[in-house]
Amino acid sequence: MIGRVLAVIGALTLVFVVAIFLIATFARAGKGTIGSKTILEIDLETDLREQEPNDPFARLAGKSTPVLRDIVDALEKARTDDRVAGLIAHMGAAPLSMAQAQEIRDAVQNFRSNKKFAVAFSETFGEFGPGNSAYYLATGFDEIYLQPSGDIGLTGLRMEAMFLRGTFDKLGMVPRFDQRYEYKSAMNTYTDKKMTPAFREAMDAIIQSMYGQVVRGIASGRKISEESVKAAVDQGPILGQAALPLKLVDGIAYRDEVFEKVKAKAGSGSQFLYLQKYLDRAGRPHTKGPVVALIYGDGAVMRGKSSFDPLGGSSTMGSDTVAGAFRDAIRDKDVKAILFRVDSPGGSYVASDTIWRETKRARQAGKPLIVSMSSVAGSGGYFVAMAADKIVAQPGTITGSIGVLGGKFVMNGLFDKIGLSFDNVERGQHAGMFSSTEDFSPDEWAKFQAWLDRVYQDFTTKVAEGRKLPKERVLEIAKGRIWTGEDAKKIGLVDELGGYPTALKLVKEAIKETGDVRLRIYPRQKSTMEALLAQLTGEEPGESSESVSTVSTATLGSGLEELRPVLRLLKALSPQEADAGVLAMPPVRFVP
Repeated sequence: MIGRVLAVIGALTLVFVVAIFLIATFARAGKGTIGSKTILEIDLETDLREQEPNDPFARLAGKSTPVLRDIVDALEKARTDDRVAGLIAHMGAAPLSMAQAQEIRDAVQNFRSNKKFAVAFSETFGEFGPGNSAYYLATGFDEIYLQPSGDIGLTGLRMEAMFLRGTFDKLGMVPRFDQRYEYKSAMNTYTDKKMTPAFREAMDAIIQSMYGQVVRGIASGRKISEESVKAAVDQGPILGQAALPLKLVDGIAYRDEVFEKVKAKAGSGSQFLYLQKYLDRAGRPHTKGPVVALIYGDGAVMRGKSSFDPLGGSSTMGSDTVAGAFRDAIRDKDVKAILFRVDSPGGSYVASDTIWRETKRARQAGKPLIVSMSSVAGSGGYFVAMAADKIVAQPGTITGSIGVLGGKFVMNGLFDKIGLSFDNVERGQHAGMFSSTEDFSPDEWAKFQAWLDRVYQDFTTKVAEGRKLPKERVLEIAKGRIWTGEDAKKIGLVDELGGYPTALKLVKEAIKETGDVRLRIYPRQKSTMEALLAQLTGEEPGESSESVSTVSTATLGSGLEELRPVLRLLKALSPQEADAGVLAMPPVRFVP
């Protein structure tokens, strides 16, 4: 009887969800017009996502988070749309990476190149906080307006690393790690209390490269000297009206005043339309021509299926999913080339190698492979990319980190403090090698060192092969060091600087196509309806790493945003995180 009642409740729930979705879909479909004098409107004071998750509940929870490719595609489509007069963007202090800011900035400047105007409005570029990347992005627009009460948080760039060794000492936890080689700094978070000289050298080079990009970009966008920009940074934050004589903004005005200016610029009868709605109505570019498979490698590299965690707001690049997508694209006779979009700090060596193998098979099958790097493509994120025909990165993309690390925590001190004891029986001389209750024996430490050597040798050999570099040169630039895309290009780890448009240009060159191409996502993205049915009926168990009961908590919405920093800190403090990835980048925080 109880089972029948539950079944009825489940069926009614399914019908209710489906009905709500259909109503929303038809309501959205009914509004399909684009005015003859349309001004596109976009909110850039938000996080950005690389791709839309396949999980329906995660998709609903993150519906307000824009997808980066949607912005780029919409602006590309609007560039040649005579109905679109211009663009207005709302900005502030969104936590954009340098590469994300550069991708959108490039798209805005390309949009402007066809005699379209673009205006940026900000209440404040950081309210008593940094707003460097948001302001840098704004300088890609024709005009910038600042609210009278606002400021420009142009304070300079900073990279911070958290060190947990002091905490572990107090807790009685002993980190037993090693690396290949000195620049592979992820383990230093656990083993040291401050940056090592090599760690500091790499971080200093990163921040110097990014600072130069920001200064040059602002100077070019605002038509002022680089010396003036550097002086403004050193004076920052710039308070309200002081931004006007420094030529950092074009006017001080409130939102309604800016919108009136924009409407007057577009002409009588102009109307505003949100960028995402415009894309829904106008359709995407790259829908005709030879088929190019678009595969996403988003998040930490892990074995198994790709997933999205709505609580933490993070994705994983599952080797089963990504390798399967490559196999499907290889088998599909319509697919002429593959565009692999990578945004990953690395992770599992084995999972990275699984994906690498499929990238090699794609090229062997005669299908050119172009990699487009987003915010970060380091360590395992570089491993999965290095066999491509061409690699494209933004100047501010963090990449490289060709190295390996590993180890474990010896937890006896902590266990003693809390009165926890263990006992065991075992067979085999090294049965306790990975136990947290005992240290490595000399023989086990030697085996661990041999394992590090093997992984490093494999990684560097494959880099030399994929990048067509002498092995000696690879050993010079590897050592676990990270680089900006700008510097990576100089040393041969990257071929071109840019984003989606540059990568597509290289795709067309590779297949000798002078017209457009059709981008097709692999694996095929389920519609929200299909994904909901799969989750609610249980037809595809294992498709997501989250159960329905778990992911449904994502609908709590904005409350999750407040929890995410706490969850990330707890994750960093967790000893299990040390085993999450041997091809991982140092956990540094970029303050934009």
